[in-house]
Amino acid sequence: MNGKPGLPELTALAAIVSHRSFRKAADDLGLSPSTLSHMMRTLERRMGVRLLNRTTRSVAPTEAGERLVSRLRPLLSDIDAALAEVDDFRGLASGTLRINTSEIGARLLLGSVVPAFLQRYPQVALDLVTEGRLVDIVAEGFDAGIRLGEAVPQDMVAVRFGGPTRFIAVASPAYLAVRTVPRVPDDLRDQACIRFRLPSGKPYRWEFEKHGQEIAIDVPGALTLDNMELMAEAAAGGMGIAYISDKSAKPYLDRGALVGVLEDWCPPIPGLFLYYPGHRLVPPALRAFIDVLKETKG
Repeated sequence: MNGKPGLPELTALAAIVSHRSFRKAADDLGLSPSTLSHMMRTLERRMGVRLLNRTTRSVAPTEAGERLVSRLRPLLSDIDAALAEVDDFRGLASGTLRINTSEIGARLLLGSVVPAFLQRYPQVALDLVTEGRLVDIVAEGFDAGIRLGEAVPQDMVAVRFGGPTRFIAVASPAYLAVRTVPRVPDDLRDQACIRFRLPSGKPYRWEFEKHGQEIAIDVPGALTLDNMELMAEAAAGGMGIAYISDKSAKPYLDRGALVGVLEDWCPPIPGLFLYYPGHRLVPPALRAFIDVLKETKG
């Protein structure tokens, strides 16, 4: 039985694929799992193709289902945004605001922006998703993303917050007491460095700059981590030199557990940006969040 599916069925399919769970998707949609399962069986009969692979423990999209949902996500998001525009006439921001961010960005937001926003707009549910990998915020169903300026796609509208930042090389006084203090980046080749693994799995090359001279070094080291907070802890424990954001290092620098090295090779760079698609309607909740972000200056 072929036929055009309705918006409720398509929305339900996208929720199931996003959650990889009938139960979680049903909770999100305010339906029972049995009702949701019946909707999907009806949808598959209408379209004449299997969209989901189901087992007793999991659910995953078929190739056809994945392709359909990848095309649906931006369209459903646009529909949500268009409907949310109506709230402007009532002066309300409501619904769920989903933002993809790094852990550092989330910590910065939680300091002042999030408390002020939630107090002012209690009708909005704020969903912050922290992960290291860069994602396509449109395809993944996010309203906005937060990343360093160099990682923001060029076709996005970007709002800077939090001020400039620095990535700095740090080590514990105990480590430096028994090692030669590096004076130039090349000296790191003879050091124990705590390396950073990118979401792609590749080690990050440490980047330095001084008077227009740029150097990128694939540093040596027996320890590799994928979290800057853990890198700061490891460096404070005397395990080597770490190259981390100044915000991650600050608590340790303040109490003397870490000290900076190669300071003149670590200039400030533009900090974090909130970004969102410029070609789509901006939901009232996102506009409200941006207003609070600008007021509190991150």
